[in-house]
Amino acid sequence: MKSEIIGAAAPPPSLQLDGGIDGAKLRGGTHVDRIYDGVVTLFALCIPLLLLLLIFAVAKAGWPAFQKFGLGFLWSSEWDPVKLKFGVAPAIYGTVVSSIIALILATPLALGVAIYIAEFAPPWLRQPIGFLVDLLAAIPSVVYGIWGIFVLVPAIRIHLMPFLRDTLHLGGTPLFSGPAYGPSMLSAGIILAIMVLPYISSVSREVLLAVPRSQREAALALGATRWEAIKGAVLPFAKSGIIGGIILGLGRALGETMAVTMVIGNRHELAASLFAPGYTIASMIANEFAEASNEMHLSALMAAGFVLFMITLIVNAIARWLVWQTASQNRSKK
Repeated sequence: MKSEIIGAAAPPPSLQLDGGIDGAKLRGGTHVDRIYDGVVTLFALCIPLLLLLLIFAVAKAGWPAFQKFGLGFLWSSEWDPVKLKFGVAPAIYGTVVSSIIALILATPLALGVAIYIAEFAPPWLRQPIGFLVDLLAAIPSVVYGIWGIFVLVPAIRIHLMPFLRDTLHLGGTPLFSGPAYGPSMLSAGIILAIMVLPYISSVSREVLLAVPRSQREAALALGATRWEAIKGAVLPFAKSGIIGGIILGLGRALGETMAVTMVIGNRHELAASLFAPGYTIASMIANEFAEASNEMHLSALMAAGFVLFMITLIVNAIARWLVWQTASQNRSKK
């Protein structure tokens, strides 16, 4: 009887994969499977191929500027299309400074929202808040720019700049000196902070939700309070992923064009004050590309685009690697 039961439970020969023609067919697949595999592989290879072609096209167009100005193109402040002298130092400076301001303002708020949604919000409220925060990423850039011109810039010029300069007595410092123009590096940083907030919050929220329950339970079992468990067990476990989300926000801020162009003031010079107008690489290209009157001017803009492209590519690659590292750590510790 026992042998009959064992025999009845054994799979039929056609489903056994330990040898024979049927096992080879399942392992190797049919001709249709191999064709499908080849087509999917071809589609997957198209993505890095397009990326390489894009890099090659932009680098080729910007090569005359790199060849003529050399590395001085990166740290020269002169931008004179009439004399054919070009340097992108002020644009690089404006790109970096406005992005840093955005991260300084957006990161605490984004992390606070992510921690609340992942740890404190009741289930019925978690999804609506997450949806509203993510909805900020769906607003077109030009809409942010229009709002910045008519609402944000006047408010900064009338209220924020005088408050920082006179009430807090920061006018003596280089960062908050000079007249309150309105369109400025500070305005660009604030509007970028609003735009990158949903990216940082979304990634941080998913990373926090991916932290194993055992991390929280172990801390609570040792007598930690709710906040101590989050501070001592959850946040350190998710640190790499949160950093990855911040760097993703940085990559978004570095490449933003329309909203920044509409509120930054678009002046090609280095200024220590955040109240002064500035320039970013993206806004410079958007403003001058259609008006480039000669090949060298166009080549300089393409060279600036290549610099911005490489910076953004490196930043996003680092962010992806950090997020992947956090996911791998979570899987290994579960």
